Amino acid sequence: MKDTIMKTDRMILRKMRRDDAENLLEIFSDPTAMEYYPSTKNEKQTLQWIDWTLENYEKHGTGLWVAEHKQTGEFLGQCGIVPQEVEGSGEMEIGYLFKRSVWKNGYATEAASACKQYGFEAFHLKKIVSLPDAKNLPSRKVAERIGMTLEKTIHKWGKEIAVYSVYR
Repeated sequence: MKDTIMKTDRMILRKMRRDDAENLLEIFSDPTAMEYYPSTKNEKQTLQWIDWTLENYEKHGTGLWVAEHKQTGEFLGQCGIVPQEVEGSGEMEIGYLFKRSVWKNGYATEAASACKQYGFEAFHLKKIVSLPDAKNLPSRKVAERIGMTLEKTIHKWGKEIAVYSVYR
């Protein structure tokens, strides 16, 4: 499939499409999965998210990708590399968000690890960050498991954000 960005042991990460809205809504409409985001998202907001992602592909050659199970094709979530601003500095962030039914299976760590390698190899990034909510311990653990270390805590998006980073 030409939209495939990368494969891991258990997943295919591919470019997001507008017809992914229904799958993304499974995450975005779940208050537990969205606990550390400002709010859940409706269908219109989900389509805006997809448009933002497609714009990132166009402008930056990267963005969030859909994670699907390699064997079954099941939608698992999203993971990728997105541009972010951290205290006035442009950074590339590994972001990840998976549907709750597949939590605690290592998918986020596996996908984030592959994205880290991809960022260093394909984009020759010297540094990659991850920006989980400071209270989101599972997401912080993913960052730590892929070799990131806590740099600092900042105020962003109206809350405390843990800034994790890793260097090539």
